[in-house]
Amino acid sequence: MDWENNRFDPMDLDEDDVRIRPNPKGNKPRTKRRPDYSDAPLGMVLEVHLARYRILTDSGHEITATLAKELRREGCVICDRVRLDGDVSGESGALARIVGIEPRKNILSRSSEDGESLEQNIVANADQLVIVMASANPEPRSRLVDRYLVAAFHAGLKPVLLMTKCDLKDPKDFIDSFLGFDLEIIQTAENAPNLEQLKTMLKDQTTIFVGHSGVGKTTVINELAPEYRRAVGVVNKVTGKGKHTSSSAHAIRAQGGWLVDTPGIRSFGLSNIDASELLKGFSDLSEASEECPRGCSHLSGSPDCALDQKAELGQLSALRLDSFRRLLDSLSSVD
Repeated sequence: MDWENNRFDPMDLDEDDVRIRPNPKGNKPRTKRRPDYSDAPLGMVLEVHLARYRILTDSGHEITATLAKELRREGCVICDRVRLDGDVSGESGALARIVGIEPRKNILSRSSEDGESLEQNIVANADQLVIVMASANPEPRSRLVDRYLVAAFHAGLKPVLLMTKCDLKDPKDFIDSFLGFDLEIIQTAENAPNLEQLKTMLKDQTTIFVGHSGVGKTTVINELAPEYRRAVGVVNKVTGKGKHTSSSAHAIRAQGGWLVDTPGIRSFGLSNIDASELLKGFSDLSEASEECPRGCSHLSGSPDCALDQKAELGQLSALRLDSFRRLLDSLSSVD
């Protein structure tokens, strides 16, 4: 204190004048150290519903878990391999916590709506994508199949086209439009589905089933996994559209592997995929595109596009090139 001028000068204080507030009883100093969960039990996500995760642990217990706060931004999806903390006994009422997500080998995602960049992750760590389309009732939609194919190639999934209700209408013309793709095609009838070929393909694989409502996806899944039964939807006679029978995705044991039943999807946004990403599904075209000028769009009419030049010389399939460009066009189209 400056007594002459009656002013307080903080520089006059020494350390003995500073009052240190004691640490409240029971409080511990903060630390940046986090628990090590590298040896925590492992499991696989079977279903996600209202912030609750149904998980099959590696020890064979089916449990319910929540997601740790630090993982909520990243999120967790069907078929994720996760680390667990808490009660993993599988007892009624027990609740565990997901504390880690193992590295994914791939992820199937879509944008929530066309024109939006926000991606919605659907399934992780899959091997195949089965696209279910009806030959009639409802009519097949080539644009939607195109967009599923884009997503499959982008995620590194093997695509399969399963045509149902082939006894109602011959799907030949529809199928012929996909001859340029690396695509396995299976046909079934409504009253007598022959799924032996598909059953063989499912063995020891994780396979995602997609398709809009009313195409017979649930009927096929009920045939492949008889112990799993879900109500079969019907097609509205006025609109020609099916009624949703699946409200959330489920992973189901089938044919020695995993089958993922997804809700009926009428649109499939692809706003975060471009030509370079799409080329990953066309290895022959991808190699040829290395000779394209920088910034080439690879679309029809692109100046000096090496794809056109090699197609004219017969060094790559013109049919494959047309198929690739059709998918490229679908990136900016509405389903």
